[in-house]
Amino acid sequence: MEIQKIISELHYKAVRSSGAGGQNVNKVSSKVVLSFDLKNSQALSEEEKTLLETNLSSRLTTDAVLILNCDEDRSQLKNKEIVTKRFLELIKKALIVPKIRKATKIPKSVIKKRIKDKKNLSEIKKTRRKPDF
Repeated sequence: MEIQKIISELHYKAVRSSGAGGQNVNKVSSKVVLSFDLKNSQALSEEEKTLLETNLSSRLTTDAVLILNCDEDRSQLKNKEIVTKRFLELIKKALIVPKIRKATKIPKSVIKKRIKDKKNLSEIKKTRRKPDF
């Protein structure tokens, strides 16, 4: 994965931010919308694309486009930096392949000890009972 190549494939769009903010909101397009076309990316290999498609399936559109928004700051430039950082972290996390879990075998000595302890506890409880006639 080449970060510079991926960043060059990103498409940014400035949009007017919603919500409270006074006159500034009505005049300035500070919200940044980032879009990344996963299928047509030249920076990622086919294995990486399939891995990203499976891990980010809930965040992708039907055309396999990842869309991220940022309107945290009043500055368009800062919002662009924030959304780019967020995108790179998301991609890095999605490309991590989890280790395959190996099932461990319980040692026979542990099983024997557990059964012995159960029998011991059973005997202790048996001695507490009233004698039967």
